Amino acid sequence: MQMKTHISTLIILLITINISQSHAQQSLDKIEISYQCTDKAIEDILSDIQKSYEVKFQFNPSDLEEKRTSINVQEKPLNKFLKQLFTGSEVNYKIKSDQVIFYKSNKDTGAQENTKHTISGYVMDSESTETLIGATVFAKEEAVGTVTNEYGFFSISLPAGMHTIEISYLSYNNTTQSFKLIDNISTEIKMNNSAILDEVVITAENSIEPVHRRTQMSQFVLPVEKLKSIPVILGEEDIMKSMQLLPGVKSGSEGTSGIFVRGGSEDQNLILLDGVPIYNPAHVLGIFSVFNADAVKSVTLTKGGHPARYGGRLSSVVDVRMKEGNLKEWHGAGSIGLISSRLSVSGPIVEDKVSLLLSARRTYADVIIKAVFPQENNEDVRPSLFFHDYNGKLQYRINDKHRIYLSGYLGQDKFGASFRDSISLQKSFINWGNKISALRWNYEISNKLFANTTLTYSDYNIRTENSEEVFRDTSLIAALYNSGITDVGAKIDFDYVPSTAHYIKFGASMVRHQYNPGINQSIQSTPGADNGGNRKVADIQAVETDIYLEDDIKIGKFNANIGIHGSAFSVENQLYTSLQPRLALRYLATENMSIKASYSTMSQFINLLTSEALSLPSDVWVPSTNRIAPQESWQAALGISTKKGQYELEIEGYYKQMNNVLSYQEGANLIDSNPDSWEDQISQGTGESYGMEVFLQKTKGKLTGWIGYTLSWSNRQFDDINNGEAFPFRYDRRHDFSTVLSYALSEKVKLSANWIYNTGNAVTLPQYQYGSVFPNSDNLITIEDGGDKNSFRMSPTHRLDWSISFVKKRKKYERTWVISFYNSYFRKNPFYLDLESRRVEGDTPDEFGDPLIGTTNVVKERSLIPIIPSFSYNIKF
Repeated sequence: MQMKTHISTLIILLITINISQSHAQQSLDKIEISYQCTDKAIEDILSDIQKSYEVKFQFNPSDLEEKRTSINVQEKPLNKFLKQLFTGSEVNYKIKSDQVIFYKSNKDTGAQENTKHTISGYVMDSESTETLIGATVFAKEEAVGTVTNEYGFFSISLPAGMHTIEISYLSYNNTTQSFKLIDNISTEIKMNNSAILDEVVITAENSIEPVHRRTQMSQFVLPVEKLKSIPVILGEEDIMKSMQLLPGVKSGSEGTSGIFVRGGSEDQNLILLDGVPIYNPAHVLGIFSVFNADAVKSVTLTKGGHPARYGGRLSSVVDVRMKEGNLKEWHGAGSIGLISSRLSVSGPIVEDKVSLLLSARRTYADVIIKAVFPQENNEDVRPSLFFHDYNGKLQYRINDKHRIYLSGYLGQDKFGASFRDSISLQKSFINWGNKISALRWNYEISNKLFANTTLTYSDYNIRTENSEEVFRDTSLIAALYNSGITDVGAKIDFDYVPSTAHYIKFGASMVRHQYNPGINQSIQSTPGADNGGNRKVADIQAVETDIYLEDDIKIGKFNANIGIHGSAFSVENQLYTSLQPRLALRYLATENMSIKASYSTMSQFINLLTSEALSLPSDVWVPSTNRIAPQESWQAALGISTKKGQYELEIEGYYKQMNNVLSYQEGANLIDSNPDSWEDQISQGTGESYGMEVFLQKTKGKLTGWIGYTLSWSNRQFDDINNGEAFPFRYDRRHDFSTVLSYALSEKVKLSANWIYNTGNAVTLPQYQYGSVFPNSDNLITIEDGGDKNSFRMSPTHRLDWSISFVKKRKKYERTWVISFYNSYFRKNPFYLDLESRRVEGDTPDEFGDPLIGTTNVVKERSLIPIIPSFSYNIKF
């Protein structure tokens, strides 16, 4: 009997798969395998390998019966290829001499139950190969999970044995894979896009994890596909305007893209593109933002409870990540709209190794305006209103552990006009633009430790020109102004996942700032003389250093994110330091409801001197100095989150205290005056903001969307402004309400609409003295005294925007017609106030019996934006 057993074993071991001689003879440890398949029998995979690689396999065919798998590897060593191929299987192998022997394991694994191994790797789109940020990776048997980081990397440690891993991501089909953990595993998980846009939602994290189970509060991730369906002015998809529809976020003037978060100023928002600051995120004086939706992969807005990895601003962080580029095949997207067009292409330079993404956008509003602008007699009026911007990204996958990315953005605006007649040529222009670049290296140091090293460059510049050239005597009068800021920096960030109970992030950064507060140049020249002059505010150089440490901890029903952020700012022989604790807590009260709380302190060393009106050339970036202290704040929030069926509800209350906030002194600006030091124009004071926010969303079905409501108060106080009395902030609005809905009539037709209501902005009226009052009429207000600063309220703003999309899929491309209407019922929302003086007759005659004639000063609200229809033709190929 024993002899028969030995003979049987010998027969099994002698079954050999002959390998075709497609490669020169080489040792097995040097063979690298490249192979890809979907749902294929393992025995067939081995048969394919034998046709291309010189290796001998020995196995029992019955061990491989009905075993199928999917795999995608590029230049992976044979040992790692086999480990991945047989993940989740009971088949083991040994490499012996010039052959590989497979056998079915009968080893008792009970002793290994307490041993843990790690599954790590990347989650990505199966077609575009874009990594997916915030995808949920959940181990069913252990009921624990994690999410991918900003670069699509994840790591999860589990006990030895069989595990079912479910990977989920919004608008993607869920993916389930089985793993048998007998060692650490490195893998790439590819997901298929379900392309069901009506199920795309805005959530606090970009995953299907219910809102009440997340530690983070006061945060939204905006899916780019959802942004593209929101109706906006002139049909141009806009990330910043979409944020204005969220609770806690207020818009500036009607139609502009600025955001003011929880009572903060515009400069208190840290706006990042691929980790690099954007100092002016607006095109065309705020009508559009600088972000091209076709080049953007993800957008995250954090308005409170800031994780320790973020610093440098008091109010919010807008983290925008660009797409990385398709490593498999070339694809593109384009759009032709009413006033602008754009085009994006992405594809491999070297398949599975090197990819390139290019995106360009240009408005032709200046061409349209010039065509319809009336020209009279010999007058030549040339308006200029345009912008162009470009995005680019190069990706190089060196191997499974190393990836390099080079990304960049270049944008430029020009706004103004020239007027020419037979006598003179007059010009009035504003030019501004951003330039940024980032060189990034991702390194998977181990299956639990991930590093990202980045070199950054950012440059912002604004230039104005007002001039008149008289032809008769060739004289020239001109006023020029330049201002800007340039940054060069480096940073390194680490993700360390020691267990499912801890997710640790830590890192450091250093940035060298060069501030150019402004150069005024005046030119007054005649043929015989030149009496021009210059005034330059001296450049200021500063170095900012940051370090941070945070840990996301899970203990039963409690989750906590605990962190510390340290900053140092060196300027003009002055060193400012700051230690900023951060804390976020979540308690799972029931299966469907949680209670959350957060506390964070922030410091800010950079300031935007602004007129609290439109973004004008007088808005300049300046640093903290030995006379200007850094801005500081602390914020606390408490909220509840709950989910029932397709609905999620979040309610938050918050309080924020701000110190050393900046403002121009009354009547001052940096352009018109010539002070010995720009600090003489500045006042510093305090601010506070508090309120409540409600966010209700429907996440699935043909009808999706959300309702947002904000009740808030925001005040400022300066010793030398408004007689030292506190006053409402410019964008203090008591009520903000928004509704955003999308309805899929069919796969080919989709409707989207949003309606907003905002309390009017707070403004200051000049003080007047007069003796008679002019009667009221529509939007006409009579005043006797301007009162305190920002004591007057403009009329409320409300409007309805809607759009309809017609989608048609062709064999090689997909086209979409979008028709939209902004302010569809033609609400005359106030944009600015116009002061008028009018002649009136009094009721009492004078001593001669004639009517008493007097004047009255009135304020009239002016509206600039009527109903605006638009259309666009979009194509994907």
